[in-house]
Amino acid sequence: MPDQTNDRKLEHIRAIENDPLTDRSKQYFDAIRLTHRALPEIALGEVNTSCSFLGYDLSFPLLISSMTGGDHKLVKTINRNLAMAAQKTGVAMAVGSQRVLFTNPASRESFELREFAPDVPLIGNLGAVQFNCGMTAEQAQFAVDCLNADALYLHLNPLQEAVQPEGDTDFSDLGEKISRLAAQLSVPVMLKEVGSGLSPADIKLGLAAGITYFDVAGCGGTSWSRIESHRRRDNVDLGIVFQDWGIPTPMALKMANNYLDRATIVASGGLRDGIDMVKSVILGASLCGMAAPLLKPAMQSADAVVEEIEKIKTEFRTAMFLLGAPDVATLFNNRSFLLESAS
Repeated sequence: MPDQTNDRKLEHIRAIENDPLTDRSKQYFDAIRLTHRALPEIALGEVNTSCSFLGYDLSFPLLISSMTGGDHKLVKTINRNLAMAAQKTGVAMAVGSQRVLFTNPASRESFELREFAPDVPLIGNLGAVQFNCGMTAEQAQFAVDCLNADALYLHLNPLQEAVQPEGDTDFSDLGEKISRLAAQLSVPVMLKEVGSGLSPADIKLGLAAGITYFDVAGCGGTSWSRIESHRRRDNVDLGIVFQDWGIPTPMALKMANNYLDRATIVASGGLRDGIDMVKSVILGASLCGMAAPLLKPAMQSADAVVEEIEKIKTEFRTAMFLLGAPDVATLFNNRSFLLESAS
């Protein structure tokens, strides 16, 4: 009998390849203007883009966001190339959902990445809703151990599950289950959306459950609603109707600002270059996640991923230089870099 969880991974990749509109390309970050400095009073070569996350020193605040995993040659190639590139460029990496580990043990190889990325943060990934479907803390720890992960993403994807033909849609009382899991795991739990954004109410629930890491993962980039629409065999256009549903990432960052004294925020969802990353850090993000710009390079080689990451890093450093920001700490949550519109 086919393994639906495993096969779904490849179907997702093919949908992204064949339908360019799965990337909504909303460019919500374009509305944010920054204060250019004609006299930045620093040298470009002295701009320090480094930061730290989960106890590691990173070359700049980039996270290779969750993409895939499973028992397919392409999937294994993608994850290995991403891990090698993360190590070479000194950035963090998160894997796609590890639920497939429990339906297809052969998929484990796609998540055994620590040997390729020994010196950077690796983040595991499971769907939070699965803890309403029988998943246990022991299984979560197994996923962490398989990756030798430094943290575990619990992804929150009610829209994707609602559109998905075989979706799990019982999200009731998850806060309590997340709290219990966080107390039992050997690594921190991080809550993330998958492209519709975290609201302040979601962050408050997470904080009450003992979570301090949140990936707002807003809308504007890849639409999992549209991706799942390709997998439906009925005439219902639910995934298309909701393809742009959610909180745009810049707005989600602004809404999370009141929690920066208690929470570490990751920005993802529609970030496409180093300028978007700089804007995210200014809005309070400690790390910036990208997936779509790195997927095609990852299907080619680790070197292709490295080239793309280095391009993004150059953009990030250049934007810092043009703002007169000597280091990432100067950027963080510093609204003075935002250009106020004339009134």
